[in-house]
Amino acid sequence: MGFFGSLDGRVVAAPSILSADFAHLADEVRRAKSGGAELVHFDAMDNHFVPNLTVGPVVAASLVRATDLPVDAHLMVENPDNLVPTFIEAGVNSISVQPETVTHLHRLLVMIREGGCEAGVALNPTTPPEAIEWALPYLDYILVMSVDPGFGGQSFIPEMADKVRRVREMTDLPVQVDGGISEKTAPLMAEAGAQVLVAGSAVYKGDPESEMRKIVAAARHAAGQA
Repeated sequence: MGFFGSLDGRVVAAPSILSADFAHLADEVRRAKSGGAELVHFDAMDNHFVPNLTVGPVVAASLVRATDLPVDAHLMVENPDNLVPTFIEAGVNSISVQPETVTHLHRLLVMIREGGCEAGVALNPTTPPEAIEWALPYLDYILVMSVDPGFGGQSFIPEMADKVRRVREMTDLPVQVDGGISEKTAPLMAEAGAQVLVAGSAVYKGDPESEMRKIVAAARHAAGQA
């Protein structure tokens, strides 16, 4: 059973390495883990689907070797079919794709699962949950973006809490959220039903251990798991 399949209702948090110091990436992840992180979120951007260029499967493979936390890859790219096999080979535990960029979503989700990874989709702020209704049997989790993808440090979009509630009405799959997540906004998402809270700038703006601990505590308190 994969990470998302084993959550069993627990609320957890993950650092987004997009905001980390890449010269000391392994140490940055270790510090977040000390604060209670249970997953590492890896953003791959291609400067086509989003206006930014980040890191790819070679860095993912290095991160997998450097941490015992599961690595979750979010592919914000055009033609993700071309990259999914290399991320599977890199050893990540889960891969989410943007349905807006996928021609045959069913085929790609099956490819991810057959490669031994958990499969997810990421919904942009204006992409309706209904767009993935027929993909639900092939998913292990759903990522609700609470900012527009492409950059770290953006402001949280408050309407996305209602979107999480809508997704929870559709399915009992775990909901992951990413974008503007902080000690202040994490409770809003946890109350709405999100289980995996991805935080980048809020974690790495100061000491990753203490900042991550604050986010985990705030989210679990809101979810009644304190």
